[in-house]
Amino acid sequence: MCGIIGYVGKKGALDIILEGLTQLEYRGYDSAGVAILYGDKIKIAKRSGKIKDLISFIKDKTDLEDGRLGIGHSRWATHGAPTNINAHPHTDCSRNFAIVHNGIIENFDVIKNQLIKEGHTFKSETDTEVVAHLIEKYYKGDLGKAVLRTVKDLKGSFALGVISKYEPSRLIGFRRESPLIVGIGDSEKFIASDIPAILKYTKDVIYLDNDEMVDLTKDRVTVFSIDGKKLSKKIDKIKWSLSSAQKSGFPHFMLKEIFEQPEVLRQIISVFIKDSRVGLKDVTLIDPKAFSNIVILACGTAYHAGLVGKYIIERFTRIPVSVDVSSEFRYRDPVINKNTLVIAISQSGETADTLAAVKEARQRGAKVLSICNVIGSSLTRISDNVLYTYAGPEISVASTKAYIAQLGVLYLLAFYIGREKGLIKQKLAMELINEFKKLPDTLKAILAKKDFIRQIATKHLHYGSFLYLGRNLNYPTAMEGALKLKEISYIPAEGYPAGEMKHGPIALIDEYRAVVCIVPDSILYEKMISNIQEICARHGKVIIVTTEGHRDLERFTKEVIYVPKTNDIFSPIVSIIPLQLLAYYIAVEKGCDVDQPRNLAKSVTVE
Repeated sequence: MCGIIGYVGKKGALDIILEGLTQLEYRGYDSAGVAILYGDKIKIAKRSGKIKDLISFIKDKTDLEDGRLGIGHSRWATHGAPTNINAHPHTDCSRNFAIVHNGIIENFDVIKNQLIKEGHTFKSETDTEVVAHLIEKYYKGDLGKAVLRTVKDLKGSFALGVISKYEPSRLIGFRRESPLIVGIGDSEKFIASDIPAILKYTKDVIYLDNDEMVDLTKDRVTVFSIDGKKLSKKIDKIKWSLSSAQKSGFPHFMLKEIFEQPEVLRQIISVFIKDSRVGLKDVTLIDPKAFSNIVILACGTAYHAGLVGKYIIERFTRIPVSVDVSSEFRYRDPVINKNTLVIAISQSGETADTLAAVKEARQRGAKVLSICNVIGSSLTRISDNVLYTYAGPEISVASTKAYIAQLGVLYLLAFYIGREKGLIKQKLAMELINEFKKLPDTLKAILAKKDFIRQIATKHLHYGSFLYLGRNLNYPTAMEGALKLKEISYIPAEGYPAGEMKHGPIALIDEYRAVVCIVPDSILYEKMISNIQEICARHGKVIIVTTEGHRDLERFTKEVIYVPKTNDIFSPIVSIIPLQLLAYYIAVEKGCDVDQPRNLAKSVTVE
């Protein structure tokens, strides 16, 4: 992990690669580097830290500027600390080959020991370096053949970018379980981990599938299978612009993406709601009579969306739903079969654990419907059907608008299945859809309270930990709110079902802890009041998110964030917005790197 960019063409490679790395910063990284072919030598510059540190280091290296072939990488450490030596690119013994790599080589230690016995010398602690030495070992005058021979020795998930001084006009890429795309420009070609890296230069891309190699010159694109057979690949056109992946005047991508959420819901409404009905007829997989249970697979924020989905789907369809953390699913011998519908949720569509879980589910006969934001991603290609979230690029590592988009699609999916089964009558269906259509304006009204929420954030910087409490539909909301806070502010936080507070967490409550209570206007309102009273009796500092009109809550605290009244069914969509803003402003006031929190990556492409 975590970002790859490669270029071959008629322009200077260095500036293009550095620009590409900058556009990939959102994926998370702790070091970066470039390798440029200059004359008959591969010149390498790499540094731990940020891209700006790398740029500062190489600004006087004029011998890099004229190269027309190069690769770059931003690394998220897996094997070896984030140091200059461990940063990519890596080379063979004689620096004739340079490679960049995302993913993990699982059998690298066995390969490394064998290569050392054969006389190879290693400089880094990484698993990556073995790839460069294997290419050196197998090179017989054809770089592509050497790469194809090398990958047959490798176990794990990886994407590779490779150049050689022996073939100065050739760029090789290979993909196995880790994303890699090909960009096609006029007399220039690219490889990259993600679209933003190359969007400034081209909108024409090819999505590589597993165990495919691309062989590029400035004028030619050839894709091969791992067995060396030429493949015919479709060229896709990217429909969004680079400007949509830029800050547009906001101080951080995260804040921009929080404020984009009303438009995300409007987009979902325009795509999926036709004549006041949910239109999913093109998703032929969803025959309510064809399956007896649903299993939702996801990680992180997407997992929390799946938990909300469980409540909604079971309520309106009466189909039993279980929700699994993807990384646990395939290790517990799950009970699924051909009558199971698996719903896999992933923003990027490249989440390694979710991909592995989906493959396990398919092997056991289940049908897979994916909810994903990225067209052409790995998840969408191994699913039977896809519901896209249409959220646009999400750059901040901490997910916000992708979560709202996932929730929106899950709600409409539940309404659709319930209507098809005859469980949602026409009157109720109209009421639900009409209320759903109001949500964009509801979210805008909440966002207008940002200054008040920032004031609350400023008052709570000194608290050592936070407890988030919610009930029913908003237990997952509490979990997601806590996740946002710890992701970007590094303050310990935990989301808990409020009814379980007395079964342990109440022991934590004192004047040094803050407790965020989600108290929508619902049948559980009085239950939440009881929890708040218990917290106040123990001097806990309470922040409340509640529905407009409940002024009685101000007897417990002045920190009450009011949200517009809506059907309680939609309270998870409404209640999460203040929690996103609270986490954001606490992190900003603490001086944290909001968009690129330490140790985190946007797309987790390794287990």
